[in-house]
Amino acid sequence: MFIGQFQHNLDDKGRLMIPSRFRDLLAGGAYITQGFDKCLMVMTETYFTQVYERIEAMNLADANARSLRRLLLSNAYPVEVDKIGRILVPLNLRTFLQIEGEAIVAGQGAYFEVWKPADWNVQMAQLQDTEANSQRFAALDLSKSIG
Repeated sequence: MFIGQFQHNLDDKGRLMIPSRFRDLLAGGAYITQGFDKCLMVMTETYFTQVYERIEAMNLADANARSLRRLLLSNAYPVEVDKIGRILVPLNLRTFLQIEGEAIVAGQGAYFEVWKPADWNVQMAQLQDTEANSQRFAALDLSKSIG
């Protein structure tokens, strides 16, 4: 599982160093795509296939389903971890993120996100608002047992 947050560098060629604890999880293949927020998502091949199958099962006549397909699939690229632990972030995704130099890699369980540090700091500031969190997460009910 991808957990934790790490600050890593993106080199001049667009290669991003991946945290060492994440590398083994990507050994079976991975995909990078645009995320729902101002971030990128990196998914294992298995997880990406599950997301793809869910998208394929959606009604093609539904405008939201088509938009989701365009967002995730037209911006998706297979990536491989090189010998020293980097992946190449395609130019259009680097441009979308407006990133160069430092990046934040943030685990999200089944996938991880890549953020421009300033945008990540905005996210973290919002999540530090405990009063807002009480209201925002109240309906999610994490207290019940699963299964």
